[in-house]
Amino acid sequence: MTVPASRVRRRPAVPGRTLALVLVLALLAPLGLIFVQAERDFADDHDLVSRERLGVRYLRALGPVTDTLVEAQAIAVAEGAVSRASLAAAIEGVAEVDNAVGDELRTHERWAGLRAKLEALPDRGIGDPEAAYRAYGEASDLLLALYRKVRESSGLIRDPRSDSFFLQDGIGGDLPTATVLAGRLVDLARLSAKRPAAERARVGAELAELRVSALGPATDLVADLRSAVDSSESTDLGANVLTPLDTYQRSLETFAVYSAPGAGRSAPSTDQLTRAGISAQNAAKQLRTVILDQLDALLRERLDALERDRLLGRIAAGAAVVLIAGIVALHVAALRRDRSRATPARREPAEAGPAPTVHPEPPRSAPGADRQPVAVGHGGDADRWRPFDAAR
Repeated sequence: MTVPASRVRRRPAVPGRTLALVLVLALLAPLGLIFVQAERDFADDHDLVSRERLGVRYLRALGPVTDTLVEAQAIAVAEGAVSRASLAAAIEGVAEVDNAVGDELRTHERWAGLRAKLEALPDRGIGDPEAAYRAYGEASDLLLALYRKVRESSGLIRDPRSDSFFLQDGIGGDLPTATVLAGRLVDLARLSAKRPAAERARVGAELAELRVSALGPATDLVADLRSAVDSSESTDLGANVLTPLDTYQRSLETFAVYSAPGAGRSAPSTDQLTRAGISAQNAAKQLRTVILDQLDALLRERLDALERDRLLGRIAAGAAVVLIAGIVALHVAALRRDRSRATPARREPAEAGPAPTVHPEPPRSAPGADRQPVAVGHGGDADRWRPFDAAR
């Protein structure tokens, strides 16, 4: 009889699926490192730009102090009555900002020293113009030192972008220095007219040196602003800065002309120089407001760009995690299915059926062996045989 062959199931490749799953899961490690590093870079850049904006806020508060100090010095050197109202208001403005951001910018100590010096200045001319000149000069030196401290602590001085770097260098370095030294030059020219003739040669050299010191930062300011406009991708920067810059540059040229010694005299004309100084200071006020606004706008745009990049990075990371999770889920499901099929296959026995009927082949007999005696009657025919077919 025939017996059917046993059915043997094919064993699935479970180890291969496990390896693929491990490789997919291994992708999470570098993706996680990239995401963590991106978050750290964002936090560092965000903190840097936010701190720079605090510096811009502090520089904005120092502007009125600079203007009122230069004006008060001119009045004191001219032996006039100095009004404390505008200076006190400017001091309170800086004090408010310093209380808010001084811890982060580490400016409390320098501001405390400057404030004490400003509040110690007399309400009226102290009667000695030379002493007033020195007292206000010491206060303005402390003011310029505070400008430098704000730029350093806020990170403005290390700004990586060309346009914002040139703007901060102009507004925090060149412009206040040029304003203070220009006012000092005007006051020294006024004092030189009252000095003895024996000191005129020394006064002339002092004025020439101070003139170079005042015009140098002013010229650098013009160069910085033009470099900022040329290197910036912002279309608003040039449109907003160039017009007040041209006004300031023209007033600077006039101031340079009138600050030069005239023919036959060591000191410039006091009245003309005073008017040119006032014009340059007014132009500087207008320019300062524009520079601060544009610098803060650039920093805000950078913060917005950082936020957008962070959002896109998180979306990309989330999409990658979802994709990997889907692949892992598919592999896990396939792995479970393969393991359920990977049990040892049993050999199935043949089904029992009725025994087959075997028909043996009849033996071949000798000739005549198929005949049988048959009695057909009595008498003489009893011994007669008739062939009989056994197969019938």
